[in-house]
Amino acid sequence: MAALSKPERVFDRHREWDGLARFATSSSPDVRLGIVSGRRRQGKTFLLDALAEVVDGFFFTATEATEIESLERFGRAVAAYAGGGRYAFKDWDEALERLFAVVGDGLIVIDEFPYLSKASPSLPSMLQRALDPRGDARRARSRILLCGSAMSVMGKLLSGSAPLRGRASMELIVRPLAYQDAATFWGIDDPRLAVLVHSIVGGTPAYRREFVAGDAPDSLSDFDSWVLRTVLNPQVPLFREARYLLAEETEIRDPALYHAVLGAIAGGHTTRGGIANTIGRNATDIGHPLSILEDSQLIVRETDPFSKGKSVYRIAEPLIVFYEAIMRRQWTLLERGNPETAWRNSRASFLSQVVGPHFEGLCRDWAMSVGPEVFGGLPGQVAAATVNDPREKSPIQIDVAILAPEEPGHPRRILSLGEAKWDKIMTLGHVNRLTRARDLLAAKGYDTSETVLACYSGAGFDENLQGSGESMLIDLSSMYSG
Repeated sequence: MAALSKPERVFDRHREWDGLARFATSSSPDVRLGIVSGRRRQGKTFLLDALAEVVDGFFFTATEATEIESLERFGRAVAAYAGGGRYAFKDWDEALERLFAVVGDGLIVIDEFPYLSKASPSLPSMLQRALDPRGDARRARSRILLCGSAMSVMGKLLSGSAPLRGRASMELIVRPLAYQDAATFWGIDDPRLAVLVHSIVGGTPAYRREFVAGDAPDSLSDFDSWVLRTVLNPQVPLFREARYLLAEETEIRDPALYHAVLGAIAGGHTTRGGIANTIGRNATDIGHPLSILEDSQLIVRETDPFSKGKSVYRIAEPLIVFYEAIMRRQWTLLERGNPETAWRNSRASFLSQVVGPHFEGLCRDWAMSVGPEVFGGLPGQVAAATVNDPREKSPIQIDVAILAPEEPGHPRRILSLGEAKWDKIMTLGHVNRLTRARDLLAAKGYDTSETVLACYSGAGFDENLQGSGESMLIDLSSMYSG
């Protein structure tokens, strides 16, 4: 069968579309169930609706409702797909039997599936039976896509002893747009402006369309005005979005505690002990909130490659960082309609606590995306790291550590050590610090024979550094040209 053409209204998402199209058109009897997940606002519904339209599939979006209400809505949707009339289902067994009979060997998309499974906990087991060799879905040769934004729920559909474990032939996570694609999506050509905007809204497509009605800053000089008229404007949906992202996660029972944890991370307290001390709790008390936030993909835990057992937490959604570091601390002024003063009070914090760390993350993203010719090999791990310096009695912070994949019996190769500065001109002093870190790591047994020292800057490099040839210099143009 010829490949399905992606509708022009769907921006980017080429890999996701190709995977979904293969699933929707496969004739294999083993391709029957696919799981699509991703954080809210990433365009999952938009993408799946376009797919269902192209293949004339059945599409149903669940809502938070009782089982009776959901069955009623589902009955109307199945009847409409069948050509009219009305179906009144007494239970999900009857509903699924009729659905597979109506759709046959076509595509079935059930969006926001966690709402249905919450109201009807036995629904996954019913789908399991339908997917069994003698089940209704197998006999009809239907293909089913279950989609949801509650990451903690979707992640458990195929885990452990869950009914659908082993039944899925596709598991797709729709992630935010890459930072270069996000700049294109927002229509921003200036890399510096692109970083500033991305540090607030990230690569979430919905924030460009529905949440700010297409309003994008047209220049660096318009950026502050854009912040005031969009993210700090109570009349714009983006204003309260960060709070809603947390509230919509079904596993979160105490929002105040979770906001405290996120606020600590946004403030630079990224270790488990640092988070606990900041919010006045014991480290053991915050284990559960951290696990829930990880399962929800609102935070990620990153291991320090040079410090065994040490890990740090980072917030995965830029808008939440902006809210916790800027908006939450100025909420009274914002609620009283004084965003200008709130933004003036927060401008320095925005650069140091939001843009600076975000730029470091973009540098790591860039390092992970480049070809092997840049650093002499494909990276096995890219992370922030620390190197203990006994002479100075303080750790050397490495913003971009690139390590080759581990090879048994051989020292771990370090492809590159890098430092990133958003708003400071970089000098030979930064290279000297990286050189010291390289020497210390060599003494520990790492292979640093071909380690590239790299300086990443949003502000530029002084003449001495540019003329030294001692390090690779990566500026914003380089990061956005690939």
